[in-house]
Amino acid sequence: MESESPTGTPARSRHVTVRDGKAGLPYSKGLMARSIMASGLPPSRAHHVAEVIEQHLHERELDSVSSIELRDLAARVLEDVVGPRYADNYLTWQRAQDRDRPLIVLLGGSTGVGKSTIATTIAGRLGIVRIVSSDAVREVMRGIFTREMMPSLHASSFDVAEHLREPPVDDTDPVIAGFRRQVQAVSVGVTQLIRRAVVEGTDVIIEGAHVVPGFVQLPDSSEAIVAPMMVTVDDEQSHRSHFVARQQDTRSRRHRNYLDYMTQIRLIQDYLRGLAVEHGVPIVPSYSLDATVARVMQLVVSQLTEANDHPTPQPKPNQNAAPAASGPVAAGLAEDTVPVGTPRRP
Repeated sequence: MESESPTGTPARSRHVTVRDGKAGLPYSKGLMARSIMASGLPPSRAHHVAEVIEQHLHERELDSVSSIELRDLAARVLEDVVGPRYADNYLTWQRAQDRDRPLIVLLGGSTGVGKSTIATTIAGRLGIVRIVSSDAVREVMRGIFTREMMPSLHASSFDVAEHLREPPVDDTDPVIAGFRRQVQAVSVGVTQLIRRAVVEGTDVIIEGAHVVPGFVQLPDSSEAIVAPMMVTVDDEQSHRSHFVARQQDTRSRRHRNYLDYMTQIRLIQDYLRGLAVEHGVPIVPSYSLDATVARVMQLVVSQLTEANDHPTPQPKPNQNAAPAASGPVAAGLAEDTVPVGTPRRP
């Protein structure tokens, strides 16, 4: 039986075994396409490249190929079909599979900029199975700390100011003061998630409004490869449209509440953008899902390239490290406690 190849010539239906050591599996266009998507290509183009690779294997009348030979062939096809940049990205991701440090992608941004959608998309392309939302961390903490103990946890990130027991002691805007109060608490849980990923050596994507530069404690470069970024929507009307689209997808009426707080949400975005600039965190404008995902993938590959170009540094002893403590106050969970590394002022 014959099928038509992407070039229009008949291709024999045959199985090509991909050898990896003693084991061997049939060549899979689906698996190859997912691997290629790590280069930044969208799914449709990645599947096309995978079909071209299969045609090359058939033309050579090969019964088997080593995983290294297949990788090199994929890189050559990528360079011929879509260009050297994608071929380099693909090889970078392939080399990164042998790294001794986990990859931790941090997606921050105010409410409604598309963080969850972006996280899910890049997770599929990178083959990362663990995605955690900072809202999920907050929900868990709500079950531990009552409204009386920590009122900031029992509000949305944009209306915490309405639940503050006392007004800000400085000239900070109440919206930002309330947001910071909530971030201070949730960041403790986010930091522990990162620490857990380091201990387990597991790749993870953490997204949410509480993934804020300067609040979350990052691991040393000897422990993990961290790719932080801040997602923004510059156009307010586009930002508003995200909430309408969310309501249509989830059957939720909460988008009306979001739109009522649009001024506060935009104010928080400005605050987050300022912190990203201050801490050197890349800002990713979200105006098209494909373009945004491509930019996020580019930033991830850039971090992996830098890690590949430099050997794993040896961890330096922290002369200022405080002894471990227990309990919510010691962990920085009290309402008036600021975790280590948290900026006191915007």
